[in-house]
Amino acid sequence: MRHLIDILDLTTAEIDELIETANDIIQNPAAYAHKCEGKKLAALFFEPSTRTRLSFEAAMYELGGHVIGFSDAGNSSSAKGESVADTIKMIGCYADIAAMRHFKEGAPLVAAMRSDIPVINAGDGGHNHPTQTLTDLLTIKREKGHFDGLTVGFCGDLKFGRTVHSLITALSRYENIKFVLISPQELKVPSYVKDLLKEKGLSYKQTTDLDSVMPELDILYMTRVQRERFFNEEEYLRLKDSYILTPEKLKCAKEDLRILHPLPRVNEIAVAVDDDPRACYFRQALNGKFIRMALILKLLEEAGK
Repeated sequence: MRHLIDILDLTTAEIDELIETANDIIQNPAAYAHKCEGKKLAALFFEPSTRTRLSFEAAMYELGGHVIGFSDAGNSSSAKGESVADTIKMIGCYADIAAMRHFKEGAPLVAAMRSDIPVINAGDGGHNHPTQTLTDLLTIKREKGHFDGLTVGFCGDLKFGRTVHSLITALSRYENIKFVLISPQELKVPSYVKDLLKEKGLSYKQTTDLDSVMPELDILYMTRVQRERFFNEEEYLRLKDSYILTPEKLKCAKEDLRILHPLPRVNEIAVAVDDDPRACYFRQALNGKFIRMALILKLLEEAGK
């Protein structure tokens, strides 16, 4: 049974194939409107979500399928002590494919090991978020036309940001990518991410100063400082406004810069930036539906369903 738990579960050729399918869906939506008739997606969200959950649901509906599941762990049998392994075995009796978000790192992997249906990791703690990474890659490809040779800046919470970790891992497989890691000292990327970049011989630099590196960037990936990952409220309040992107800060940026954000935004991007043509985070959110449609089709096909 094929699952998607980590972005490295997909080859670059498979990612390119998914992007091609997503682009075809965008161009020819009617051709896909009945592809999943009679199929059910189980949306198992043990942790709050808006974009990811709704985009999975919209993806399945637009493929002609149905959605079952829950959006709060308190509404599931896990509140009674049921294990993830037992939950997925039970869900497999009712659904053809499952998307799981969980607050514990590794929970979707545990589910996949026991599952009779494909499991998609829709985010596990601060670890992985592969479908957001696919969304990001589709957005970069549609906005820039290529991956090779880009200078990509990641700004904000690089310590707990699972979207950051997954996207760096994915981009590390392309040619001549340069990484600029912008964060407070307390929120630097984990050592395993830097070890990956060193192992691959990729260029990266770390800085606390966004303004100084802005002119270099082809992609600026902004992230919020995540309150839910902090154990200390005072520490969160001290760091939450470390970076606020404004039109003034973009004056020295490239004309073809593209600004991404996995959302939700708090105040790290001023609303005034939304009107800048370089801002593509809402287009990015829409792209999430199309790439998830492509992924659902791929996994169901490989499962023979």
